[in-house]
Order: sequence, then structure tokens, then C-alpha cells
Amino acid sequence: MLIVLSVGGSILARDLKPESFLAYAAVLKELAKENTVAVVTGGGTAARDYINVARCAGCNEVECDYIGIDITRLNAKLLISALGKDAYPQPPHDYVEAQEALSSGKIVVMGGVIPGQTTDAVAAILAEYLRADLFVIATAVDGVYTADPKQYPNAKKYEIMSPKELVSIVMSIEMKAGSKSPVDPLAAKIIERCNIETIVMDGTNARNVLQAIIQESIRTEPLKGVHLGTRIRG
Repeated sequence: MLIVLSVGGSILARDLKPESFLAYAAVLKELAKENTVAVVTGGGTAARDYINVARCAGCNEVECDYIGIDITRLNAKLLISALGKDAYPQPPHDYVEAQEALSSGKIVVMGGVIPGQTTDAVAAILAEYLRADLFVIATAVDGVYTADPKQYPNAKKYEIMSPKELVSIVMSIEMKAGSKSPVDPLAAKIIERCNIETIVMDGTNARNVLQAIIQESIRTEPLKGVHLGTRIRG
């Protein structure tokens, strides 16, 4: 199975400690025993901090995006270091390079690609380009809700939803000031366009990501206490 995993910087590099990178490296090595794996890393707090300074210093938004991309690539390099010999040695700069890197048989880790795209969108496009079997978004929330659960405590989580429903929910959340969607609109539209099997889940615990992928691959029901997030299926 070909798996594309988007790992948010907010969980991978939340405190910039090696434990997070090593935990994900262990999970990726386990997955790579029987699967082909590509990973896109986010920038997290560090990217936002650098972008804020750059903006205040007079950089335009495209320049700020490039700075954010640099940070995502630094996180990718840290994860590559944690993976050691199991990883392709450099983050690809684009989707073609990523596909070529996968032919090495190694785990491929990359960051952002071009201005104007979040790493979730990059990962969604990569999943479409590679014709991946499964796309996983490991983020800081445990799935997709009917509304932003931080603003609306009564919001209900979807266990399973269609790509069309995802786009509708994401767009409604994004249009409300101060709300934050677990999937950005472009990524949601790509998921709808290519109709790829997707899981949106809390990736704080890397082992839960492994369990979610295993359960998805064999179509079993979630284990009690393991948060599998939201499954998106056409």
C-alpha cells in the first residue's frame, strides 16, 4: 500500500524535542516494512514565529511563504535524521522529485513546495500525483466536526464522511472569523477531486497513527480508547 502522511508541525515540532521526531521515525519504519511511505512535514510554531518577524520586517506574503517553506524543510531534515538509513537523504523540492525518490525504496520526507499552499495541501496533491492508496492527516485535533469544537462545545465529530461533506464543512468553518478547520480548503478540494481514502486524526501520539493505518488497511473497527479520527470515503 502506498501511504502519504501529512504530519502537522504543531505535533511534530511542538517543543522542538527529539522525542517527537524519534517517535514518528519508529512508526514510519514499522509502516515501511510492508508499505511505501511518503511524508510531508509542517512548520508549526517556529514557522509562524519566523513569518511574523518577516512580515513585521517588511517581507511581502510570497517572501513570508518561502520562509515558512524553509522551516517545513528543516523539520523534514530532522525527521530524515531520525529515520537514518531508512530515509531518502534529502527532502524533494517538488512532486516529480518525490516520485523519483520513492523509487529508491526509502521513506521519502519533504516539506512545503510553493507559496500559497499549506503542507496539508502539498500532501493532498502528492497523494493524488502518486495515486496513493491512503492519505492520513495527523494534526492536533481528533477529527472533523460539524463546527469548530473550540468555539462550539456541542459540535459533533464525524466518524465517516464523504469528500463532498468534507468540503462543505471546511468551507463553513473557514468562513467564520476566528474558527480553525482541521483541513484547509485546498486540501479538502483535492481530496474530493481525487476521491482518495483519507483519515483526519489526532497525531499527538505517533503510535495511534500506526494503529489507525493498520485498522484502515484491514478494515477493522477502532480499538476502544484509540482515536482514529474521521474517515473520508467516496
